Amino acid sequence: MMKKAFHLSAFLTGLLTLPALAQEPQSAQTLVQFDGGIGVLPVASAVGPGPTSTVVNLNIVRGVQPAGQIWVISALKANVKTDGNIHVVGRGLLLGGGNLIGFTANASVFATLVCEPTAPFPQFSTNPTGVPLQPNGDFQIDDVLSPLPPADCVSPVLLIRVTGANPGWFAAGIPKQN
Repeated sequence: MMKKAFHLSAFLTGLLTLPALAQEPQSAQTLVQFDGGIGVLPVASAVGPGPTSTVVNLNIVRGVQPAGQIWVISALKANVKTDGNIHVVGRGLLLGGGNLIGFTANASVFATLVCEPTAPFPQFSTNPTGVPLQPNGDFQIDDVLSPLPPADCVSPVLLIRVTGANPGWFAAGIPKQN
């Protein structure tokens, strides 16, 4: 008798929790993660026989212009969900050259995800108003990408960009290898 009561109790408990489970929202899956960062070197290459005929090739990444000066970053971690939610934590994003070397130039940054390896390069960005860099170059972005990224990001590139009229890239995330 006790055994039947136990089985009946387990059955009823399971039956009563099914509606509650059905009402819980499905959490979005991870689309892509980044672990590590690369600061920008604005010039990719310069070729020519002399200073008057040198051709400079800017370090354009997936259609996005670089910042005008070298920037370095100590650490970067980012997680992008299939519903567009993005969480980015950056450490030590600072100028790596010029008169303000080691400072942030009071910059604010936002994030852009690009999923395609060849043009055109649709961009999925956080709010372009951005978040201010702390004096030590630390920042955190918690936002939703707009427009929403595709369900499959075949060749992910995450760019950390400066806010303003010419939103060049300061740093890039390194895709996490599983």
